Amino acid sequence: MPGPQTKDETENLRSSRNNLRLLLTPIGWSFAAPGEAAGEAGHGLDSTVLIGVAIMLIVAKLGGEIFERIGQPAVLGELIGGIAVGNLVIFGFAGAELLKSNQIIAALAELGVIILLFEVGLESDLKEMMEVGWSSLLVAILGVVAPFLLGWSVSAYFLPNEARLGHIFIGATLCATSVGITARVFKDLGKLATREARIILGAAVIDDVLGLLILAVVAGAIKAAATGATLSSLDVGIIAAKSLIFLIGSIAIGHSLMPRLLRGAGRFETRGVLLTLAISFCLLLAWMATKVGLAPIVGAFAAGLILDEVHYKPTGGRTERDLHELLQPVSTFLVPIFFVLMGLKVDLRLFTRVDILGFALVLTLVAIIGKQVCALGVLERGINRLAIGLGMIPRGEVGLIFAGIGATLMLPSSTGVNEPVINSATFGSVVIMVIITTLVTPLVLKWSLGRKTSGKLSQQKVKSPQG
Repeated sequence: MPGPQTKDETENLRSSRNNLRLLLTPIGWSFAAPGEAAGEAGHGLDSTVLIGVAIMLIVAKLGGEIFERIGQPAVLGELIGGIAVGNLVIFGFAGAELLKSNQIIAALAELGVIILLFEVGLESDLKEMMEVGWSSLLVAILGVVAPFLLGWSVSAYFLPNEARLGHIFIGATLCATSVGITARVFKDLGKLATREARIILGAAVIDDVLGLLILAVVAGAIKAAATGATLSSLDVGIIAAKSLIFLIGSIAIGHSLMPRLLRGAGRFETRGVLLTLAISFCLLLAWMATKVGLAPIVGAFAAGLILDEVHYKPTGGRTERDLHELLQPVSTFLVPIFFVLMGLKVDLRLFTRVDILGFALVLTLVAIIGKQVCALGVLERGINRLAIGLGMIPRGEVGLIFAGIGATLMLPSSTGVNEPVINSATFGSVVIMVIITTLVTPLVLKWSLGRKTSGKLSQQKVKSPQG
């Protein structure tokens, strides 16, 4: 829950409303601020949400298009577009300030995160993870442990007055690897079926799982600390075990039940049954995750893993599109709201401070170096180990999700006042790390894959599960 507003924050909000009134009144919009009688206009929805979401979607698509044209992931365009709009306040326009704290927009963004992790789960193949075996597992473990410890250390050095759990959370944000960015590079180069690609993609999925487990433990410790309690080693073990049991149990039960449920649903005559059931199942597992003390994204990810291999066959000769394709319009609407909102919350004015800029750059450096340790986990000969380490660099959407969660968790400061685990300055540093690691990866990975490897194994194609 947001704390009481200061006088400056109140003035900023009042200025924001005035700016929005000037924008909306000429085109016939009425404007009701929170606490004013919205019903006087004949509806209960604050018009800020309507115009705000419209602007955010337009910014996301324009930014995404620009970055796609220069060969970069669209998500970076969405994020940087949000940063640009959010920092118009520097030039005297504070109209976007209301969007940063609007609860409805925040709820839409959280739904976007849940759908995003559902998609990541759908794109992850448990069988492929098992096929690459020990190499992927060791690469993933090293790719979690090294960045975690490095991030923790850097945070402790640059932010000595922050609580230790805050430093630990910063380390956790460096753990995950963005599957989509690395997979796209391999696909563009026609090397998605090489052994290196399979090891990296398998390790990236394991990274996400381990990262989510770490998030569950750290978030549990922070919530306990906020109430004045502490977690013992036993408590930490219980949270970790609970997370594993939830993931493994939901996947095992889901794989046995969902095919039967979907076969029965195939008898329905109405359109959109598969999409409705899939999203409902995703939200159900997200809700169940919260009930056992985990983040809802853990349940969404598990739902994606479960439905990955489920085949829905409608009766009556009807054809049904692939679930990935059906989900596209939903994610196209909701997911960009999250990335633009994350960009809106980055205050560029903070980076005029040398200490904050230094923290952002060193955090980025250790995020890159930490993943190079992954190469030590490759057990097979003839593998391009340099490509393995470079392919694990991008943090992408998962790093932003962790930072967003950290901004909502509260810890008592040295003065006893509850403050966000990740404040605005630290949040901006994490966003810079995400942007740089995402921009760098395609360039260095393409370079490393273009180098001649000494062995033949890396060039051998492996047969995909689909044939």
